[in-house]
Amino acid sequence: MPRPHTLRARLTAGLVVLLAVSCAAVGVAAVVELNGFLTGRLDQQLREAGERFPASLEHGGDRPSDHDGDGDGDTRRQTVGTFGARLVGDTVTNAAVVGSGTGAVDVTLGAADRATLAAVPADGKGHTIDLSALDDYRVMAVRGRDGDVLITGLPTEPVEATVHRLELVAAVVFGAALVLAGFAGAVWVRWSLRPLSRVAATATRVSRLPLSSGEVGLWPRAPEADPRSEVGRVAGAFNTMLGHVEDALTKRHASEERLRSFAADASHELRTPVASIRGHAELALLHPGPVPPKVARALERIEAEAARMGEMVDDLLLLARLDAGRPLERLPVDLTRLVLDAVTDAQAAGPGHRWTLELSEEPVTVAGDAHRLHQVLANLLANARLHTPVGSTITISLATEDGTAVLKVHDDGPGVAADVRPRVFERFTHGDRRRAEGVENGTGTGLGLSIVAAVAEAHGGGVALDSVPGSTTFTVRIPVGDG
Repeated sequence: MPRPHTLRARLTAGLVVLLAVSCAAVGVAAVVELNGFLTGRLDQQLREAGERFPASLEHGGDRPSDHDGDGDGDTRRQTVGTFGARLVGDTVTNAAVVGSGTGAVDVTLGAADRATLAAVPADGKGHTIDLSALDDYRVMAVRGRDGDVLITGLPTEPVEATVHRLELVAAVVFGAALVLAGFAGAVWVRWSLRPLSRVAATATRVSRLPLSSGEVGLWPRAPEADPRSEVGRVAGAFNTMLGHVEDALTKRHASEERLRSFAADASHELRTPVASIRGHAELALLHPGPVPPKVARALERIEAEAARMGEMVDDLLLLARLDAGRPLERLPVDLTRLVLDAVTDAQAAGPGHRWTLELSEEPVTVAGDAHRLHQVLANLLANARLHTPVGSTITISLATEDGTAVLKVHDDGPGVAADVRPRVFERFTHGDRRRAEGVENGTGTGLGLSIVAAVAEAHGGGVALDSVPGSTTFTVRIPVGDG
């Protein structure tokens, strides 16, 4: 039997089970009591009948149906079906039963029946026996004046018939009562748990709300219920909890908005002084006069760091704009062409690596921003080049699967460290690098992969990482569209 899962089903099932147990207890008690009462009445009838009928069998000899004074008179005073038997020692000498209008009729007893009668104690009490020649009987044995044992019996069939009828009536009545109680109980439980069902429905609607980011609107509330009831207290506590969570998320969203605004404003304001510093450094290096080597080296470092800071500012500004939800261009972009161009640039930057392409025969076109998608490709290829030793193989594949453009960048380098994988797409995440010769430690802002993830999500797609030592794959999925 399947176990009910809902609270309503459990309560209804519990109600029906308890009622069934109660009905069974009442039915069993009634049947046992009625059977005992009727058996007691049968014993009383046996005591009233006494031993007259079995005693008359001795006088009737081998023909208990003869119409002599004693035998016939005793037969007429007995109930039809009355059984009588006379035993001398353990031997049954006579056995008969009162028929309807024919007096006493001899009964042929088998060896088992004779043994059963011989085993009945002569204590004047009722005992139930089963005679193969007559079926079940209630008998009572007493000792006669001649030292014999006289047994009188009445059939138990009327008692059994009455008890069986009560069992049938009880089964029908209790069965109907269980069906009606189950239906009524289900309706009552459903009506009683309506407030709890509304709370569950509200919780389901809340669970479907996007809570990871963005502004949180007014959440649905559970309907108010009687605060004195358990369901009412649950609904009240649930609504209070929703209010607290809504306030916390509203404050979080306001804080995020302030942070995005600050990052965007700061990035925008920093672009001018960074460009100015870089310009002055370049101008100083172009001075025609002699410049001390240390000063020249310092100016070169200022120019390099200013360029790096400019890239970081541009990346931060891009991320701030993407976080703010600014729409990107939605024009047809030939991803195949972008992949070819990006790989050509990567080969020039990393000639010590082996670059391979796996492209579909047909061009792959998506609707999006060509400049940002090119930036995704450039960041992924630069990441693979900077984090793998010289001589590594980097494979770029592009295909279409179920209406989605799938771009994969695979390398056979050392892989991404296990502690870095969960946060590899977060901002300012740095891992151990095996760089190519000529690339200095400290280069890179830690924003490249976060830009990849943000641009992919802005195009309705996403990016995933699968990395083990010797095999690392970044997979970018972007829906195919016509723009």
